Formats: sequence, structure tokens, C-alpha cells
Amino acid sequence: MQERFQAILKRRLQDQVEKNPPLFPWETQSVEYPDCVEEQSLGLVPVWGWTVHQSKLNLPIPLPEKVFWQLLEKCQVLLTSSVPLGAKLVQVVESMFPTDTQAINDLAGLVLRSSYRSADTLTATPDVESDYFDLLPRQQMALSLMAAKQLLENLTLPISFTQPLLERQWLTTVGTLSIRVELRNSGKFTILTVQGELPTPGILQLQSSNTQDMVKSGTSEIPVIELKIDKSQPTYTLAIEFPELDQQPLLLAIQVKI
Repeated sequence: MQERFQAILKRRLQDQVEKNPPLFPWETQSVEYPDCVEEQSLGLVPVWGWTVHQSKLNLPIPLPEKVFWQLLEKCQVLLTSSVPLGAKLVQVVESMFPTDTQAINDLAGLVLRSSYRSADTLTATPDVESDYFDLLPRQQMALSLMAAKQLLENLTLPISFTQPLLERQWLTTVGTLSIRVELRNSGKFTILTVQGELPTPGILQLQSSNTQDMVKSGTSEIPVIELKIDKSQPTYTLAIEFPELDQQPLLLAIQVKI
């Protein structure tokens, strides 16, 4: 009799659980969870292979990766713009603080005149243990402007016959990218040569508004591009693309003064 009673009780409990399953502490109603994450959703996770270069910037505290990537994208858009550096800084940062344009303008002037880690630039220098999102809005603006200034300088390669050779490194998640730019005379032509040492197979593309050249390379190869300089085109854009590293290429501006 006791066994029959226990069997009936067990069956009733199972029926109740099936009709009203228990909830986790964070649930307010029953939710169906997938057995696995769909492959398509994994592809939506951004890959920011260029952002490790932030460690080379001279900042009081590091920026969140997403903030750094946003600044990097906007700096690359403005690289070849003819507007002054101060205006570029404002344009890079203002979309992050759309209601504080005047404060950004004031701070941009301070950043241009001050050293990167100046206490005056940040009004009150954040503690080295601080988090970006714990800073006051004015401090976030100043820190973002400081990063933008250094990024624009890192992404710009000024070259001339008084400084005909220039090298630049950029850190990636798979190693260091090294770019070597040289300006030389070859008879009646002026030649711009770009040579790269790549940490992973990639594509280099050098172009101005009316000419371009592209070269692909494996890891062990050192790609070289040569272009005849058009004196009416002082700025050339170098795009470095690593398909296995990041969906977006890194853009550098080569400014030629003859």
C-alpha cells in the first residue's frame, strides 16, 4: 500500500513539474534556452586586431577597447582632411559627447598646447587605478582627445628629401607590423617606395586620387610598392589589410613634401 501511495505521489509531482516547471532565481517566467550558440551569432562578435597598439600610447589610464576602436575609426576617416589638427581632434571626439561641443573645443586647445600627461590638460588627473567610465565627463573628453592626437600622429608619415626615410611600427594581436617608407630621385622621376614586414599574410595598397598600386604577401615575404610621385598629389593613402586578423584595414597617410 505504501509503495502504491509513493508511486501516485511521484506521478502527481512529475505532472505538476511538467505543467509548471520551476524557475531560476533570475527568471520571472519560463524561458526556452538553445542547446548551443548558432554559428551565425558568433560571426557578429567584432574582431579588433589593431587595438592592442593602445599599449604604445602615452595615456594616464587605458581606454576601453570599444572606445579606442571608435577613436581609431574616426581618426582614419579624417587622416587626409586638410582641416587643422585642432579641428580634427574636435571632429573625432564630438560624436561621443554630442551635447558638450564647447567644452571639447576648449579642451582640444589645451591638449594641443600641453604635454600628454599634463595635469592641466585633464583639470584633475585621473588616478592610475581609475576606470574610464568612472571619470568625470570632462576627464573622459580630455583623455579621448589625448588619444586622438597621438593616433593621428601615429597614422601620419611625413616624408621629404630632408627626411627621405621613415619607419613606423603598429602592434597587432599576432605581432608587430613594420612599414618603411622611402623617397628618392630616379632620373627625372621622384619615386615613393613602401616596404612592409607583416606578421601575417596581408595586402598593401598605396593610392592617391589618380593612381594606385597593390601587392599581396605571405608571412615570410616582404612586399614592396613603388609609385612615381605626382607633385600635384602630396598625400598618399596606404591601406594594410590582414583578412585573418581584422575585418577593417589599417589606413596610414603618407604626406610627401618635395
